[in-house]
This record gives sequence, C-alpha cells and structure tokens, in this order.
Amino acid sequence: MDIAYTMLKFKFGLLIFFAVICLYWTWSIYIKLNTNKYPAKTHWQIPISDQTITPIKDTKHLMVSAYKDHRVDGAIRIISIIRRGDLQPLHCFFCGGHGCFPASVAQVEMHSDHFGFPFVTTDVLCQSPSMYNVTHVTISIHSDIKANQNQHFLSIQNKELREEKILPYNFTVCISNLFGGYNNVLQFVQTMEMYKLLGVQRVVIYNTSCGQDLEPVLVHYREEGILEIVEWPIDQFLNPSKGWRFEEHKGDLHYYGQLTTLNECIYRYMYQSKYVLLHDIDEIVMPYQHANLHLLLEDLQYQHPRVGVFVIENHIFPKNHYEDSGKFKLPQWREIPGINILEHIYREPSREAVINPTKLIVNPRHVVQTSVHSVLKTLGETFWVPPDVCRLVHVRVPLQGSLTKDQLLVDKKLWEYEKELVQNVDNTLRKSGLLL
Repeated sequence: MDIAYTMLKFKFGLLIFFAVICLYWTWSIYIKLNTNKYPAKTHWQIPISDQTITPIKDTKHLMVSAYKDHRVDGAIRIISIIRRGDLQPLHCFFCGGHGCFPASVAQVEMHSDHFGFPFVTTDVLCQSPSMYNVTHVTISIHSDIKANQNQHFLSIQNKELREEKILPYNFTVCISNLFGGYNNVLQFVQTMEMYKLLGVQRVVIYNTSCGQDLEPVLVHYREEGILEIVEWPIDQFLNPSKGWRFEEHKGDLHYYGQLTTLNECIYRYMYQSKYVLLHDIDEIVMPYQHANLHLLLEDLQYQHPRVGVFVIENHIFPKNHYEDSGKFKLPQWREIPGINILEHIYREPSREAVINPTKLIVNPRHVVQTSVHSVLKTLGETFWVPPDVCRLVHVRVPLQGSLTKDQLLVDKKLWEYEKELVQNVDNTLRKSGLLL
C-alpha cells in the first residue's frame, strides 16, 4: 500500500515537472517570436530622440511626444504633425525591458482645426502590449521594424496615474510660442510677476526664438523654478506661418505650430497641474471678484462641479492710449525694451453682435483635444465665465482703432497690485542684469 502510494506520488510529481517544462518551452518560443523582430536591439540600444520634434522616416510627418492616456485603456497618444494630403497607414512599434515588439496598426485622429494649412496637429493612438512594461514607442509607414532601424523612438511619459490631490502644481500657464526674436522684456516680466501674484506656480514656454535682452530673464525664471522652456525649432522642419489664416499668411503650419504646442502642454502637465491656463504671453487671466486664481476656481468649481473647461473672454487694452498722470513712467524702466502694461488703463468696450475672442482655463484630465479659443474634444462640461467675474487683460494693438480715449472704458484693475508688482519687477530686472 505504501509502495503503491509512493509510486503514485512520484508519477504525479513527474507529470507536474514535465508540464512545467512544456509551459516554459512554449512561453520561451512565444517570447522569441515576439521580441526578435529587431535583431540585436534592446530598449537601451534603440535610437532614442532627445529632441522636441522628430521626423518620421520616409515621410514629411513629424512626431513631438508620447504620453500614456489612462482614460482610453492606457493607449499611447503620440502628439504629431501630419501633412493632411499625404497620409499613409501608420504602424506603431514598442520597445521595453523584453525587447521590441511587432507592429500594430495606428489609429490616426487629425484635429478638426487646421485653418486651411497643409500640416495639422494629429493624435496617433497606439495600443501597447499590455503584458509588458514598454518604455519607448515610434510610428512608421513600414510594418517591418527592420526597415526602421534608423527611426528614433520617443520615451513614453505619464506612465504613472496621479491623483489630483497630490499634483505638485495648482496652476500652470502654457505659452504656446515665442518667435521672431521676441524681445518685449518689460511686458514679459510684468506679466510673469502678475502671474505669481495671482497664484501661478509654473509657466511653460515653447521657444522658437527670442531677443538677446529677454534671454537673461528666461534664465532667471528657469533658475527660480517657475519657468520650463521647451525648445521649439519648428522653423528647422517646416515653413511656419506668422499668422492664423492660410489664405492670408501662407506657410505650412498655423502660427508656428500653436495648436500642437497647446495640446502638447496639456498632456505634459496632465498629471502635474490641477489646472492649465492656455493663453499668450501678453494676456493675463484676471479675476475681478476674487483676490487670486485659487479663490476664483474654488468658487467656480463649487458652482459648476462637472465643468472641466472655463472659457474666459479676451478684452483689449490698446497700447496706443496712455493714462494721463504718467505715474508709472518710472525712470528705472526707461531703457528696458517693451510695453509697460501699467500705463494702459483704457479698455475697448464690447460690441453688439460681436463675440469677444476667448482663451481657456482647463482641467487637463478632462481635455482630449484643444484649439486656441475652445476645446475640440472634452470629457466634461464647458462654462463661459462672465467678464465681470474674470476676463483677460490683453495689452496690444487696438481692435477698434477708430475709438478715442473718451470712448474707452477706464479699468485700473492692475493698479490694485501696483506696490508688489513694481517691487517684484525691479527685483527680477536687477537679478537678470538689466538694472543696476
């Protein structure tokens, strides 16, 4: 009885042993078939792009960055710039700790706003192999990875899903582009310091080119920790337009790729910032009934808990009309290039049957695609904020150029911050070496 039982245990153990061997052998064959498509390459040997803009081999298309989108089953969303009339089927390739994997067909979603330009901001969605920890991705018109051995891969960002309560920033401003040797130093510094007084903790600038006077200011803010500069050499790849209408301004791409950078910034800060503000460097989102952005959004979100996109009206303060006393013609700013926003207190009135331009404050986790003045795809609701609650203070050339000063509205909201603002601007100019 004992001998028979021992033999039965032995045979059963032998059976388990061979079953494990078979399973291991089958799994090894599977791994070999699915990781040797890219011979002698591993995740640390593949060419990895360290640039903001990466060409896609054998096409005119460009890749920008890759992000894991936890809202769509963990698909990898590659922010891209695609030539609309030259789209071929695209394939996704992944690499990670187990090597590289066979191609899968990409899902291509061109954004609906392109303003008539040949190149359009595009999301390329790739489904990653769920069983592996993939770290890099690329897209190609070739389905065989051997044909892509010189194609650079992008690092996959946002792999970790963060809860809103532990995000490092509450408010991040995304400035889409600096170009044309931008050198409006005084307005830039005044705007940055105004941001800080209102509660902004991070500013992101996509820089194509700036003037030599602005460079030390950018260095100062970067060292201070509030500014991230993303190099944006779009003019090395395309002929970007200096305007927004193709019929008028021509070129390959709308306004130096403004639509691409705004979308890129949303995904870059999706799990870093509670809110993202999308506007230009000469615009300030100004609360009129709250002391700062935190109080404004706390109130708005309480009243509208399902809203993820807040639309803010843009109001023009013409730079050719000055306040009469000259109290802010400060001698220390006389040699600083740029506009002094404190001198411009006259605001253009709203017009009947004319909708003011708008910019956005968004919860980035609610946004899928954005344009300049509105979102294209959102997962939440949208609310148009009344201008008496919040408006954009925009000091620039007038839109209603025929209006005299008497026909404009007096708006001294910026003056409520004058003491701190002037002191902080002076400190920054001094630390940047522009003031003695």
